[in-house]
Amino acid sequence: MSHNSGEAMAGKDDGGENMAAWLLGIETLKIQPYPLPPLGPHDARVRIKALGICGSDVHHFKTMRCANFIVKKPMVIGHECAGVVEEVGSEVKSLQVGDRVALEPGISCRQCDLCKSGRYNLCPKMKFFGSPPTNGSLANKVVHPADLCYKLPENVSLEEGAMCEPLSVGVHACRRANISPETRILIMGAGPIGLVTLLAARAFGAPRIVIVDIDDCRLSIAKSLGADETVLVSTNIQDLSKEVEQIQNAMGCEIDASFDCVGLNKTMSTALNATRSGGKVCLIGLAQSETTAPLTPAATREVDVIGIFRYRNTWPLCIELLRTGKIDVKPLITHRFGFSQQDVEDAFETSAGGGNAIKVMFNL
Repeated sequence: MSHNSGEAMAGKDDGGENMAAWLLGIETLKIQPYPLPPLGPHDARVRIKALGICGSDVHHFKTMRCANFIVKKPMVIGHECAGVVEEVGSEVKSLQVGDRVALEPGISCRQCDLCKSGRYNLCPKMKFFGSPPTNGSLANKVVHPADLCYKLPENVSLEEGAMCEPLSVGVHACRRANISPETRILIMGAGPIGLVTLLAARAFGAPRIVIVDIDDCRLSIAKSLGADETVLVSTNIQDLSKEVEQIQNAMGCEIDASFDCVGLNKTMSTALNATRSGGKVCLIGLAQSETTAPLTPAATREVDVIGIFRYRNTWPLCIELLRTGKIDVKPLITHRFGFSQQDVEDAFETSAGGGNAIKVMFNL
């Protein structure tokens, strides 16, 4: 039985070469071939259909680094993704060809003490899509462990599936800060992560949420997504005590927990000063690699400072919150692009430009 090479190729790889968006240098992205590894017995091959651009992707694009992660060689970018299963390994029972899945982008070692104790997001050997030196998922296809591919219900779209990744940050932060129907919340920053934290906190039952930003446009989006009050602030550290008073007045009662979704000296100081004695401040944003903040007065008021790094065990809950309609992430998707060279360049320029872009999404 003979095949011409075209048919054989189509059978093997479903339509030719796998292509991906490679970061080659500062503001230099190029669609180039991306050969996939062989499919292991516990893996799935997924055709990527939706992928969102994250702030960390923009940092890599603009500066070839994000915090202490530095891009030293060409790297496929992207990690907020969902797609359709094309092939599964011999041992995979949880997935079938044709399943629509959201991908959790980090592969931990599963063997260190942190992994074994359940805190696998802190694994020192974590391989995370699009975080150097690990290639990302802005590609036609990827190979990924099947147990990190979560089936999407009928009523959850692939774009919403890709949004499980940023939403996971908000969910993990709310878990770490023990958000409940008794927790009144301040959120510093109305960017994409501030907004998913708002949605997550509301789903966790937070009765009152005040959100703060330097941009009126972002604050009006936060208001439309359900923030009770918004406060416009400046970048000037001199305005701190006046602004803390404004924020506390907007809350109208004590602030039990604050989320700093920016990570600047000023936002951290504001959060520490505005939060009630015995409250919590959760650090999410990492705008600076080091922040200096007034910890001594916060310590004497027993304000707990907690950090988060990405997330763990969040996909099932995120998918459930989307399925039941308790969270609607669709309004966050403001721009859509295809997967041509021009599209990739335009999408990253749009995302990096700030403006009215919240979540820029590729439809592959």
